[in-house]
Amino acid sequence: MRDEDGAATAVAAELPEVLRRAHLIGIGGAGMSGIARILLARGGQVSGSDAKDTRAFLTLRAQGAEIAIGQRADNLDLFGEAPSAVVVSTAIKETNPELAAARQRGIPVLHRAEALAGLMEGHRVACIAGTHGKTSTTSMLTVALQHCRLDPSFAIGGDLNESGANAHHGEGGLFVAEADESDGSFLAYSPSVAVVTNVEPDHLDHHGTAEAYVAVFTEFARRIAPGGVLIVCADDAPAEELAARAEAEGVRVLRYGRFVSGEGDARVLGYSPTEEGGTVQVLLRGEKLDVGVAVPGEHMALNAVGALVAGLELGAPAECLAEGLAAFGGVRRRFEFKGRARDVRVYDDYAHHPTEVAAQLRAVRHSAGKGRVVVVFQPHLYSRTKTFSREFADALGLADEVIVLDVYGAREEPEPGVSGALIADRISGAGVHYEPAFDRAVQLAAELVRPGDLLVTMGAGDVTQLGPEIITELDRRGEGD
Repeated sequence: MRDEDGAATAVAAELPEVLRRAHLIGIGGAGMSGIARILLARGGQVSGSDAKDTRAFLTLRAQGAEIAIGQRADNLDLFGEAPSAVVVSTAIKETNPELAAARQRGIPVLHRAEALAGLMEGHRVACIAGTHGKTSTTSMLTVALQHCRLDPSFAIGGDLNESGANAHHGEGGLFVAEADESDGSFLAYSPSVAVVTNVEPDHLDHHGTAEAYVAVFTEFARRIAPGGVLIVCADDAPAEELAARAEAEGVRVLRYGRFVSGEGDARVLGYSPTEEGGTVQVLLRGEKLDVGVAVPGEHMALNAVGALVAGLELGAPAECLAEGLAAFGGVRRRFEFKGRARDVRVYDDYAHHPTEVAAQLRAVRHSAGKGRVVVVFQPHLYSRTKTFSREFADALGLADEVIVLDVYGAREEPEPGVSGALIADRISGAGVHYEPAFDRAVQLAAELVRPGDLLVTMGAGDVTQLGPEIITELDRRGEGD
């Protein structure tokens, strides 16, 4: 909110009674740690547990959180008394000793989305959803609103490079959140502004069918608060179909993309790439606006336009938003620069769906200039690898050299016949290497690259560890030059 002088006004941030003393199982996760940050900033008591220590715990402990490593029933009493609620994600199984103890003792159990919805109360809420690009778009919107001095509260599935934070309790009346469709939990939210970047079937291990996946976005659109707006990227056909269904049900819809012309829509007139980013030209409310984007790729430029439209709906001026978007420094693990060694630039990226991989590799090609693109790719989930092995192979074929690691199973058990080789065997157009061993993959990457190349580690698992190791190995090999 802003007063008559344009200054941000504070919003009452009372905690719901059920969250005043919360225990978070898996508190080190991206979503959970963000909720913990906001709870602590609002004066709540927070305890939690996780299987291993993480860098997020330093800040949380400094803010007063009690955190146990390892999960045991008695962790529920870290503050000497029972918590007012236990917060869990879909990844927490009913057999978890802390969850089982909470059920037995009659302690309320909330999904993390329900907890986040509770923190949204009293705010004007913007939720960003979509199969791809939701973290980047949420982050862009947050940074742009901060630049306009609106100080939103936010919860994002990644750390902003500017602040290193994935969540914040702001003094303004806005709350910006990434809305996760993977388990359907975004149906807990009722935003005033909802952005859908695209709709492409994924997470079929939970949703079962492509039709069910699409249907959950229709339900999400129905959750928009009365008088609110749905903003969609009309360049994505399924998102446009979602928009048409929502309009038929009386929801106000705004669109952005190359082929839109409605009043209030944002039409993309062109995109000019540079080595480190680009500029997107937008026709917005009858005025032309150039928006600089400091991260590469036309898909990122589209995300910025989506953030621009959402920011306008939240009351920020277009020019101010554009300035904020131009200053956006990216998100951890979204084409994050890790370092340079022997004239090889090394980046890390979270892309783990074929469409994301292809879009990022097209953007990387511009950044590589005359150098080659070398990818170390780790498939994420056995179910996704099995379903999309051909599509992954086609996307990875955009690189010059590809090292495919084995599958990062995360919450899934191994499936016979499903490994990284399923993808590697189908790649054409690139040099292909299947290497399940991390140490050997590091050596192989150092052998493959040449001066001027760009190497990117890619995937949603622990492949992120390899970038620094590859840089170290390249430096070691360069000592003898």
